[in-house]
Amino acid sequence: MIIRTDFPYGTTHEDVRIPLPDGVELYARIWRPVTDEPVPALLEYLPYRLTDWTAPRDQQRHPWYAGHGYASVRVDVRGHGCSGGRPGDEYDARELADGVAVVEWLAAQEWCTGSVGMFGISWGGSNALQIAALAPEPLKAIVTVCSTDDRYDNDVHYMGGSVLAVDMHAWAATMLAFASRPPDPRFAGDDWRRQWLDRLEAVEPLVHTWLSHQTRDAYWRHGSVCEDYTAVRAAVLAVGGWHDPYRDTVLRLTEHLPSARVRGLIGPWSHQYPDRGLPPGPAIGFLQETLRWWDHWLKGAANGVMEEPLLRAWISDSHPPATVYEELPGRWVGEKSWPSASVIPVPYVFQGAPVAVASPQHTGLDAGRFFPFGNDADLPPDQREEDAKSACFEFPVGHEEPVEILGRPSVTLRLRLDVPYGQVVARLCDVAPDGSSTLVTRGALNLSARRGRDRALPWPVGSYEDVAFELNGIGHAFAPGHRIRLAVSSAYWPWIWPRAGSEAGWTLDPAGSALTLPVRAGSAADGGVVFEAPEQAQPLGVVFPATLDEPRPERLVVRDVARGRWRLEVDPRYGGTRVYPDGLEYDEDAQEVYEIQDADALSARARSRWRIRLHRPELGWDARVETRSEIRCDEGGFLTSNEVVCKEGDEVVFHRTWERRLPRAAG
Repeated sequence: MIIRTDFPYGTTHEDVRIPLPDGVELYARIWRPVTDEPVPALLEYLPYRLTDWTAPRDQQRHPWYAGHGYASVRVDVRGHGCSGGRPGDEYDARELADGVAVVEWLAAQEWCTGSVGMFGISWGGSNALQIAALAPEPLKAIVTVCSTDDRYDNDVHYMGGSVLAVDMHAWAATMLAFASRPPDPRFAGDDWRRQWLDRLEAVEPLVHTWLSHQTRDAYWRHGSVCEDYTAVRAAVLAVGGWHDPYRDTVLRLTEHLPSARVRGLIGPWSHQYPDRGLPPGPAIGFLQETLRWWDHWLKGAANGVMEEPLLRAWISDSHPPATVYEELPGRWVGEKSWPSASVIPVPYVFQGAPVAVASPQHTGLDAGRFFPFGNDADLPPDQREEDAKSACFEFPVGHEEPVEILGRPSVTLRLRLDVPYGQVVARLCDVAPDGSSTLVTRGALNLSARRGRDRALPWPVGSYEDVAFELNGIGHAFAPGHRIRLAVSSAYWPWIWPRAGSEAGWTLDPAGSALTLPVRAGSAADGGVVFEAPEQAQPLGVVFPATLDEPRPERLVVRDVARGRWRLEVDPRYGGTRVYPDGLEYDEDAQEVYEIQDADALSARARSRWRIRLHRPELGWDARVETRSEIRCDEGGFLTSNEVVCKEGDEVVFHRTWERRLPRAAG
């Protein structure tokens, strides 16, 4: 990592409040170059608190952009951080309308040329894409990283029409804790307590809404850019990582947006900005790449950025299974079009007699983290135990040339169910000569969604049907002498929430079943893709105090042998205790627990707890948030429980519990 200290411009920064049409003010931090000339503005807009939670990350990039001649602006969403108003739903219409208003406010400032760009990762990348679909005139270009264009089937809520248990629960619990945090009196002033209590009155567990919409209805179509790509008028640089669950957005955007104003970039990365150097690498000079994008679209520079391949992608070489990689072996390739003429669908037809598959309910404990963040236990370990609980079909790789794939594999499966409901999970694995099995990619289908995610259709009991679905996109080269393995299971906990009756599994008939791989021609040119070394602005200087406490394992699996019960304990490790240069002491601790019994789908249970403390000794300010969240299920519905306790010092200033039963119509 190169820490940049010399820039073309000196920089200043200030905190301001941006007025909205309804009188609410959003809290913003603006870094600007020292110049008398107006400059374009760059906006990053999300709910994760610019005064503390994202401050270290913000410091890496916003001053860097300012030093290169841009006003770089970080804004907290309404009802979060020190912004006014009450928190709302994820990407709701008000959030997007506020974002449009911020874009227009920035364009109207005397220090701005009137041209605005937006960038962001995850939530910030998604709302940048959604605001681009609203087409405010000043918004000329965006950089959207690890974001979704499909809120139903490529987000934290559902996967293949099934409830995504691991993150439907975990992220709803996280956002309940995050939305309950108070404004910081150092920035919000003496009115912080009234704002906090007003905000808490509006807090509602998001899981209530998410579980109330179990098929792809109008709720999910709102904000899903895939519903109408033509609405996006800004130029789009779409960025993802092969270890991020949102990477298919990059493939869809490069396919559906006009090639004259879109470029795609997919690396080996997790759910992180590609310059941060977090595993898996290699990291790239991402800020330099985005600067070329901004210079072209916001300043009119003829810098050749649109002469780059339409899609630049990393193709990993075969590698042993591990839960973390500092760097993956592989190479960069470039494709001038997408879909690419150099990528050919190649079918691999199954062989053998029909096979009954009734995977144990704990199949999936070795799935790894849904959102890898670069931690030591994020990625899937050796898949041999999971493979043993699945029906496996293998295809040898010749001894001369690798089989290189780029894009989305797909499967067609002929299945028979003796119950109305079930799910199927397909994992593509790279099996080395020593038998180790490395997960390459995977996909899932709720069988009630086999005719479309917008409906729930019970299976005709006792009948065979053909179902087809895609796996997540990937760039991977299976080495000569290895085997390509497709492992198919009827359970995948805690990623996929099971349904009563699904324990019976299904029968798979290899006749009529096949795996189709997007095979990239071995002679295809790499496209000369190269990147500069990563660089950032000077770090913020956050201190992480030492502790005598023994750290919890990131992922711990506990088996109760006598009861046939399994428990997965997860420490998400978002940040822990840290002290900021302005004196803020911020402490957070979270744990997720997922439990299930081998032969009982209704035993599935997900629990989370959060504890957050914000302390400013010089102000005598000590605020605490504690939350508890749980989901379980019975024959007819999901049962949710949530609790929030907020304290100022030792005084409880807010305490609320929610108990809901949400009918299970699908999912």
